[in-house]
Amino acid sequence: MPLTNSQYDAIMRAYEEKQRTARYRLEKNTQEVYEKIPSYEALDKKAASISIAHGRRLLGGDRGALGELKQSLRELSERKDSLLRENGFPADFLTPVYECEKCQDTGYVDNQKCSCFRAAEIELIYEQSHIRTMLQTENFDALSYDYYVGDELEKFTKAVQICQKFVENFHWDYRNLFFYGTVGTGKSFLSCCVAKELMDLGRLVIYFSASELFDTLSKSTFDRDSTEAMSGISEDIYECDLLIIDDLGTELTNAFVSSRLFSCLNNRHMRKKATIITTNLSLGELRDRYSDRIFSRITSNYTVCKLTGPDIRMKKKTAQASKTGGSNK
Repeated sequence: MPLTNSQYDAIMRAYEEKQRTARYRLEKNTQEVYEKIPSYEALDKKAASISIAHGRRLLGGDRGALGELKQSLRELSERKDSLLRENGFPADFLTPVYECEKCQDTGYVDNQKCSCFRAAEIELIYEQSHIRTMLQTENFDALSYDYYVGDELEKFTKAVQICQKFVENFHWDYRNLFFYGTVGTGKSFLSCCVAKELMDLGRLVIYFSASELFDTLSKSTFDRDSTEAMSGISEDIYECDLLIIDDLGTELTNAFVSSRLFSCLNNRHMRKKATIITTNLSLGELRDRYSDRIFSRITSNYTVCKLTGPDIRMKKKTAQASKTGGSNK
């Protein structure tokens, strides 16, 4: 998804500040050299006057002026370098210092976004996703099968494979995922694994708990003071590369929620924008709580994965408490 105008402007303002810092540093160093080596400033002025004089000759049709200008400037540059060395300055003291030498802090190389610009985009995407802290511990690198056995292990392993395939084919194969099952079996964890992989590729991923999502949509619909402020995030909810709705069913469900949920899912489906939903509800509870059309939309257009087993979060807490207790003995 392309950056919004405000996001792009924010990144470019950061580049402008970097360029100002580089110019200030260069001006400060130049002034220091002028004060210590007056003849250096004289050579700079001479180079400017020679450039003007030869420029006039070029405009007058003198074809030999360009070669002479290059030779003169080369000789002046060598003399300036010698003066710097003789006075104890490093050779690059008057060379502009940029954070990114490839683009010289402009963000672009040959009209293409520099790698540092892409890094800034990804950083912005992480900030906007709402799950930056979660992804430090919930990612494929932290994946473990230790808490699963038997049929539960088979289901989790299959879900992991589905997630990996989802990421691998994301750029060309439109898919949605629906994770349901008992509490603490890895549903939110897997959604975060997918999110991190896609965000590292520069995709815009937005995460909401169900209650946060419907609160945001409600404000954008009914709260006049919030409408303008929420308009951007509301559009991102429909247009982002991946929307994660976590813990569906924990929100206060009513006619407005059901209507907005269907509108959100349908809108994203029409745009072929991927969505991941996690819930502790069973499929029967999903049908009973929401409309038939929502149930149909999810079961028809989502890869449905059921996860079962013990509450892994509680197991981890118990194991951690045991270790802590053991270390205190």
